[in-house]
Amino acid sequence: MYLFNSYKRKSLENEIGIYKYKAVIFDVDGTMYHLKKMYRIMFREVINYYFYHPQNFREINIIIDFIKEREKHALEVVDDVENAQYEWTAIKHKISQQEVRELVERWIFQVPLQHIYSCRRIKVIDLFNSLTIHGIPTGIFSDYPSEAKLKKLGLSTQCIVSATDPNVGRLKPDPKGLLLAANILGVSVEDCLLIGDRDDRDGECARRAGMEYFILD
Repeated sequence: MYLFNSYKRKSLENEIGIYKYKAVIFDVDGTMYHLKKMYRIMFREVINYYFYHPQNFREINIIIDFIKEREKHALEVVDDVENAQYEWTAIKHKISQQEVRELVERWIFQVPLQHIYSCRRIKVIDLFNSLTIHGIPTGIFSDYPSEAKLKKLGLSTQCIVSATDPNVGRLKPDPKGLLLAANILGVSVEDCLLIGDRDDRDGECARRAGMEYFILD
């Protein structure tokens, strides 16, 4: 059984029937916090910065293309996705991988951290904390590193897996990282639930793994 729905009508716990699962794995971006709200904030941050640094305005296109290239190559099997993700953009813009890394570190990893708490999805955070109270193990599987984000959100979990980890190296919807997370939690895929925000990534990832899932509006 695969689950889709809005969580506006009642609590997530009741709508999902969460307590029948032995473990729950969460996506992060768009799941633990609102992406649209974050995008609005980051738009203001970017405009404010490049208004005073117009000579570097082309950097905006580099960041946008980094995200687009990841999406475009998501279905490919790549030997070293951690480095490949920077190489894709570096080749397109004829710059070094290091230049791309520095921009990504700033605009995708560091600056958003300052605002992630204000963008949190409160019902999802409450659900996460409720699982902890009830002794149900939780895990994280995200396309991006998530340790710093969870710290800002005030959350701790038994398992954090990123698609770019050396022992994963596969972007969603490849299920390798999801299966690894379930294995670390010591739970079979049949007894585990994935909660995410994108059916084409999180939902498809769970389907390929044979795991039940819930997609947030």
